[in-house]
Amino acid sequence: MVYVLDQAKSLEKQLQEDITLSGLDPLKVQPKVVILSRLIPNSDGTRCNQELEKVYGTDNAWILRVPFREFNPTMTQNWISRFEIWPYLETYAVDAEKALLAEFQGRPDLIVGNYSDGNLVAFLLARRLGVTYSIIAHALEKSKYLFSNLYWQDSEDQYHFSLQFTADLIAMNAANFIISSTYQEIVGTPDSVGQYESYRCFTMPELYHVVNGIELFSPKFNVVPPGVNEAYFFPYSKTEERLLGERDRLEELLFTLDDPEQVYGTLDDPTKRPLFSMARLDRIKNLTGLAECFGKSEALQERCNLILIAGKLRTEDTTDREEASEIEKLYNVIHQYNLHGKIRWLGVRLSKTDSGEVYRVIADRQGVFVQPALFEAFGLTILESMITGLPTFATRFGGPLEIIHNGVNGFYINPTQQEEMAETICDFVSKCDLSPDLWKQVSDRAIERVYSTYTWKIHTTRLLTLARIYGFWNYTSKEKREDMLRYIESLFYLLFKPRAQALLEQHMHR
Repeated sequence: MVYVLDQAKSLEKQLQEDITLSGLDPLKVQPKVVILSRLIPNSDGTRCNQELEKVYGTDNAWILRVPFREFNPTMTQNWISRFEIWPYLETYAVDAEKALLAEFQGRPDLIVGNYSDGNLVAFLLARRLGVTYSIIAHALEKSKYLFSNLYWQDSEDQYHFSLQFTADLIAMNAANFIISSTYQEIVGTPDSVGQYESYRCFTMPELYHVVNGIELFSPKFNVVPPGVNEAYFFPYSKTEERLLGERDRLEELLFTLDDPEQVYGTLDDPTKRPLFSMARLDRIKNLTGLAECFGKSEALQERCNLILIAGKLRTEDTTDREEASEIEKLYNVIHQYNLHGKIRWLGVRLSKTDSGEVYRVIADRQGVFVQPALFEAFGLTILESMITGLPTFATRFGGPLEIIHNGVNGFYINPTQQEEMAETICDFVSKCDLSPDLWKQVSDRAIERVYSTYTWKIHTTRLLTLARIYGFWNYTSKEKREDMLRYIESLFYLLFKPRAQALLEQHMHR
């Protein structure tokens, strides 16, 4: 969601600059950006039940929420898992078309889809409206779940991969262009399969066999990495932009506050170098693996405290089975390795302002940031930590390989080899103890790396350039695309839709 909101803000700003440069200001031309989302009546204290909400810090960017049709109120009035959302997307696209035409008072010029479900809706909308559209996958489930296509029947009741993989094939082939954050997201590395590459040839037994699911070297693929929001995430050394009161409050929260509702664990020696990580508590993010790595390393425990900001503290506060399992596992790791007095686990949800300052507070104490995910498609938290000046240790599986130059502005770690991971972190920390200048050298190079490559200004300039190019191609090659789009529609109506209808019938009995 951070990606989508920051992209919308930056797009509006860049469009306004382009309008001014074109001399259209006297005509009072104003860009408009709409984030299409779902209206959820039972919104659990959030604003997801508001139809229209202005995006904070913009002139004309809005969140437009459209509800699912009331097939079954016990389902459609509540949050629905991304794995079970498929039966509602076709009618949602029809309703969203009407809402968008009313909001824009005309057709939009560009549609950008996000994630598998959003990409399918983008396809349906673009097909109905005749508009250029692109997709951003972020994280395709197929490459995250090993052999998920071969054994799809075993997990169909829980994950419904037959629907998701079909939706992915439809969206990525129909898109005018595809935005990827890294090259390896498309074609992988010598040791790993790319997210899109995994769709090139695969079999779902007794359902279908894919012989050429996506053309990996098609010019529709474009690497346009996201940026980092510089209003919230900036170097720790910019003291004039930091609020003293906020810094003091967050220092207390991170190191000394005694509040069982928000924090688990106290620190025997809060002056030790902080080893910091912040992520969701799920299996892929692997925060429990980081805690276990810390628990196994006496050397790390001597030099550092481990500080985690990770969702909730109690299993009864979550309805997510995977999160509940990770909560239990984290408690078990703390007790097994007797980490009491050496670890702080914060079960808090931070604002973006607080998130940025938390990184800087850790940097004030010359701490380090660790991103131990088993796989990370890109890694916005890596950019956030690097731009604030934190030396960053990130997984070698995924996008961080293209963000970090190992040993120069950060470090790679292998989260499946915990002893090796501990040695890598401990080696840097030990060298910093002997030569404090080393920490600052890596910190300065991390900041420089983000400012030179990963800003929203760079992202939106490239995105809008691509939209113009592919929009022209879309206009000139409609007849050539029509045959392919008809084939893609046959996948939707003959394969996807009947399976979505079967899932809807299951939902009707819940």
